[in-house]
Amino acid sequence: MSPRDGRESRQRSSRSAGAGEVQRRSRSHGTSSSRRSSQTRTTDRVSDEGGRTTGSRRPVAGGRPTGRSASGRTRGHETRETTRDASRSGSRSTGQRSTGQRLIRQTEQFKQRAVQTAKKQTSYEVDQRIRKRLSFAVLGIVFALLVLAVWVGLLQTVRRDGYHAASINQRTRTTIIRADRGVIFDRNGSEIALSVPTTTLFADPQLVVDPIGTAAAVTSILQLSVEEHDRIVAALSKREGNFVYLARQINKDRAKAVLDLNLSGVSSYTEPSRVVESGVAGAVIGRTDPDGVGISGLEQQYNELLAGVDGKAVRQRDNKGNSISGTGSMITDPQSGADLVLTVDKSIQFQVDQALLQRVDQLKARAGTVIMMDSRTGDIYAMSNVRRGEDGKAELATGNFAAVEAHEPGSVAKVFSVSAALNEGKVTDSTEFMVPGVLREDGFVIRDAYPHPTMKMTVREILRESSNLGTVITGGTLQPEQMHAYLRAFGFGATTGLEYPGESKGILKSTRKWFGTEKKTVTYGYGYAATPLQLVSGVNVVANGGTYVAPRLVKATIDADGQLKETNPASTRPVLKPEVATTMTSIMKDVVCSGTATLAQVKGMTVAGKTGTGYKAQDNGTYTTATGGRKYFASFVGYFPADDPKITMLVSIDEPDGSSRDRFGGTAAAPVFSRLANVAIQELDITPTGTGTGCPADAKSGH
Repeated sequence: MSPRDGRESRQRSSRSAGAGEVQRRSRSHGTSSSRRSSQTRTTDRVSDEGGRTTGSRRPVAGGRPTGRSASGRTRGHETRETTRDASRSGSRSTGQRSTGQRLIRQTEQFKQRAVQTAKKQTSYEVDQRIRKRLSFAVLGIVFALLVLAVWVGLLQTVRRDGYHAASINQRTRTTIIRADRGVIFDRNGSEIALSVPTTTLFADPQLVVDPIGTAAAVTSILQLSVEEHDRIVAALSKREGNFVYLARQINKDRAKAVLDLNLSGVSSYTEPSRVVESGVAGAVIGRTDPDGVGISGLEQQYNELLAGVDGKAVRQRDNKGNSISGTGSMITDPQSGADLVLTVDKSIQFQVDQALLQRVDQLKARAGTVIMMDSRTGDIYAMSNVRRGEDGKAELATGNFAAVEAHEPGSVAKVFSVSAALNEGKVTDSTEFMVPGVLREDGFVIRDAYPHPTMKMTVREILRESSNLGTVITGGTLQPEQMHAYLRAFGFGATTGLEYPGESKGILKSTRKWFGTEKKTVTYGYGYAATPLQLVSGVNVVANGGTYVAPRLVKATIDADGQLKETNPASTRPVLKPEVATTMTSIMKDVVCSGTATLAQVKGMTVAGKTGTGYKAQDNGTYTTATGGRKYFASFVGYFPADDPKITMLVSIDEPDGSSRDRFGGTAAAPVFSRLANVAIQELDITPTGTGTGCPADAKSGH
C-alpha cells in the first residue's frame, strides 16, 4: 500500500467520524433512543470502513499468507499499516462518542429542568383560572338567588292579587243558568210560543285527546254537514280556551247517543229552546237566537220583558272537570221572564193560514197576506203571511211582510180620496160628473179598467164601479195639500203605532215632489206606497165611524208573580165626520152587493168593502215587464156587519197569474174574505144580520 493510499484511507475515516459527530450534535435535542440510533449508525459506518480495509485479504490456514513473493510482502505491509490506522481512528472515534454522549446527557437534563419549570408555571395559571371561574359562578348564583328572592317577594306582596285571581280563574268554571223565557199566549190563554228543554253538546279542547276522531264521531251520529265537521276539527285542534260548541239544542236521544261513546272532553248541558206551536203566527211572533235572545218580531220587541234575568253557578274544578272539594260554590238563581197575552186568536190564525196557503197555491201567486182586526179596538185576531219558496211550494213566511213590505195600494185608495172630498163638502154621494173614456195628462194616458165613452156618473157609481177617471175628477175637487193631509190622517207615510220591529212607514212624498200625473194618480192609489197593515187600518177609519184606531198585538202581560196587567188601549184620532163614514159605508155596501166585490158577499151578514187591482212597478221604472206583460197586486179590504162592524179584514194576493181572470182584487182576494168571514163569525160568535147577504133582491150575487 502506498503512502498516498494510506492518507486517503485516513481522510475517509476522519470524514466519517466528523460526519457522525455532526449528526450527533444536530440531534442532541432528540430523544435518547434517537441519539443511540445515530451513534450506532456512525459506529457501523466506521466499522464498515475498517472492515473494508481489513477484509481486503483472504485468510489462509495457519494464519499465514500463502505467497512469499515481494508482492505478498508488500500486501502484508499494507495490511499492517491499515490496521494501525484503523486502530488510531477507532481511538479517536471512541473519544468523540464520549464527548457527544456527555452533550446529550446535558441537553436532556436541561430539557427536563425546563419541562419541570413549565409544568410548575402551567399549574399555577390553571389554578388561577379555575379560581376566577369559581368566583364568577358563585357571584352568578348569588345574584340569581337575590333576583329569585326579590321576585318571590313581589309575587307574595305587590303582584299577589293578580296571580291569585289568575290561578282561581284557571280552575274556576262559571255556568250561566238561563232564566225561563216567558210564554206567549193567545187571547184565550192557549200557548203559542214557549221554551222546551233541549240538550247542547260541548267539548273542552284541553281535555280532548283525539280532535279528528272526536269530530268524526259527533258528525257521524248527528249527521252534521262537512262544514260543521271542519269547524269542530279546527276548534278542537287549536286547544284555545276550554269550551267549544259541538251541537246546540238537539233532541236528548241524539245527544245521549254521542255521550254514550264516552269521548274524552265531551259533555252536555240542558238549555231551553223556543218553539212556536204548529208554526201558528210564527212570522208575527218572530224568533230567538240559540242563546234565547229575541232577534225578530214580538220576541225582539218584548225581549227584555220576556227574557228575565239569567242566574249563574260558579265552581272550582280540577283538570278532569270534577269539582274541587272544600272550595265551595256560588249560585245566583235566575229570574223568570214575564208572559205575553196577545190579541191573536190561535184557532182563527190557524184557519187563516190554511185558507191563504190554498189560495196562493191555486192562483200560482208569489205571495199573499191576510190581516183580521177588531174594528173598534184595533186588536189583531190574525196576521198571516205566505210566500212561495225556491222549491215552488207556497209556505208560511218567516217574516211578517204585512208590516214591513209596502206596495202601491191601487183602487182601494179610492176610499180615501172620495172620503176626503165628502168630508170637505166638495161632493155628495149623488154629485154627478161627466167621466170621459180616456184622459191624457202630461203625455200619460189614464183609462178605466173597462172601455166606455164619456158618460155621466155619480160619486156613488164612480166608487162602486171603481172608475179611475171618475175618482181623478172627484179627488180633483181638493187641493194637493188637502189630499196629502188626508192621506197622512189615514195613516200613510208613518208607522201605525204598533211599534213592530222593522215596520215600514211606506212612501208618501211631499206635494212639492208631486210632478206631472202624480197629482192625479194619488187619488186612485199610484204615487205612494203602503203596507197591508197601513191599508187595513186606513179603511178601518170608515168602519170605526171616522176614527183612526191603531192596530194592537199585545193585550196583557203576566209577571213572575202571576199578576195580569192589561196593556194600554190603542191610540185613536178623528179623521172623518161620523156621517161621512156612514155615507161611505153605504157606498161600499153597494161595491159588495152590485159592484166589483160581489164575491165577497157572506150569507147572513152585510159586508162593506173595496177592491183594488194595482200594477206592480218593475225594476225598469215602468209598470211593464221586460216581456211586455204586467204584474198585479190584487186586494180586497172590507168589514162586517157593515152597519155595526166587528171585524175589518184585508186580503191581498201578490202576483197572481197575470193571464188569468183571477188577477183582479174582486176575483183573487174577495173569495178568501168571504170564506174567512164565516170563520170569524163562528169563532167570535158574531150575530148574523139576517138570512141573506143584506143586499137588495135585484143585486148581483157573488155566489
